[in-house]
Amino acid sequence: MDRSEEEQCRPLDDRRAEAASGDVEFFEMSLDHLCVAGFDGYMKRLNPSWTRTLGWTAEELMARPSIEFVHPDDRAMTLAARSRLTGGEAVRTLTNRYLCRDGSYRWFEWRSVAHVDQGLVYAIARDLTAEREARAVQEQLQRQLILAGRMASVGTLAAGVAHEINNPLAFVMGNLDMLAEELRRMAAGTFAAQMAECAEMASDARRGAERIQKIVRGLKTFSRAEEERRTIVDVRQVLELSIDMTFNEIRHRARLVKDYGATPLIEADDARLGQVFINLLVNAAQALPEGDVEANEIRVVTSTDALGRAVIEVRDTGGGIAADVIGRIFDPFFTTKPVGVGTGLGLSICHTIITSMGGEITAANLAGRGAVLRVSLPPAAESAHCPPGSEVPGPPEATRRARVLVVDDERAVGVLLSRVLREHDLTYVTGGREALDLLLSGRDFDVVLSDLMMPGMSGMDLYDELARRRPRAAERMVFMSGGAFTAAAMAFLERVPNERIDKPFAAAAVRALVQRFVQ
Repeated sequence: MDRSEEEQCRPLDDRRAEAASGDVEFFEMSLDHLCVAGFDGYMKRLNPSWTRTLGWTAEELMARPSIEFVHPDDRAMTLAARSRLTGGEAVRTLTNRYLCRDGSYRWFEWRSVAHVDQGLVYAIARDLTAEREARAVQEQLQRQLILAGRMASVGTLAAGVAHEINNPLAFVMGNLDMLAEELRRMAAGTFAAQMAECAEMASDARRGAERIQKIVRGLKTFSRAEEERRTIVDVRQVLELSIDMTFNEIRHRARLVKDYGATPLIEADDARLGQVFINLLVNAAQALPEGDVEANEIRVVTSTDALGRAVIEVRDTGGGIAADVIGRIFDPFFTTKPVGVGTGLGLSICHTIITSMGGEITAANLAGRGAVLRVSLPPAAESAHCPPGSEVPGPPEATRRARVLVVDDERAVGVLLSRVLREHDLTYVTGGREALDLLLSGRDFDVVLSDLMMPGMSGMDLYDELARRRPRAAERMVFMSGGAFTAAAMAFLERVPNERIDKPFAAAAVRALVQRFVQ
């Protein structure tokens, strides 16, 4: 008789006993968390992995309904899954947090099957805590890498940015000096030629100030902290900021051509998207030799593809990308630049950012000469297209004089606003405490223009005090800010719904804002 026949002839009870013994051994030795629970919500049997992981004894775990060990935020989901399972669903997968004896929680992924005829649920739970913690660390490192890449981009451009600021600042200050001299000469009489020259000086100074404003806005956007904040974005606005930031790098190497077609609005973090565009523009510039600007071109093209995505292309007329490296340019640490010039992380970070937004970034060589880096991004939900030349509506016409309170510790700002809003009734104070006393005395204003950051009582403190004591006045506050650079200021602006206006501001924008409060 061979072994198989011998096995078949053994008593059935002996074979069942051995099988049961094997099951028991597997149950007790398994590193996974095995348990049997009743439909009443109590565990009936569990293996030692539970006590090793959670710190409870088996008796403690079986003495209380198992839902009491589940994190409060996960209980509704857990009970709903259990109800479907005991109602006859074959296998149920669930992820939730379970309470440890020391008060901490661990993540478990459950797979459970119910035996309705027995009134029992058989489950296996895998501890995901270490995996989740590792993923969180990886995500944090990735965020830090993206921020470091952005700061490196801004650092690389720092000298050029300083140059770009100093140029317009020179003719802003020079024109203002000359304007003051001419006005002193004109004090004795009025001369048409001198008046025209003064107007031209003021216009030049204004253009220079606008250039500085664009550069500062770009610095403020791209140096934002690593937390991702997605909003509805027009890609062309982010492109313009990126071009302002990189223009000193570009203008010594190539002509810049903007070929903007219609694009859908997208949902993106403007700082991260700007980081991508800066990288692509700088790379395009560095692909071209210096000294022959007219022969070289960088062309920035926007369009919408057949899938409805916003497409942004940065094309250059350089030597193109070698065939043996084009497939590797998005790999981390891959670079064709000399040692010390590039880290090889720029395009890799760009790839990470764009794919995280659901988009795509590709590279190709152009026919003839040069290369193109193409970014495609999905449209925001129900977004309208941005036509190539959107018109900004003008300010509404004045309807009546407004009562305006200006609160700013910089006296020059108060003087400027008194001139800008001369058709309204304006009161100016230099601190939050003085403004609070005025408002609590019963004075009513249509709008309160308040600086955000001031010594003593800040605009934030003023708002919180008014929200408690004169809510109507708090609702009519508009915050003026040169940049919310503290964590408290950023949290405040996230918290309050009030309008805000950035410094420096255009006179027309201030007038339009005030007029909205009196219509």
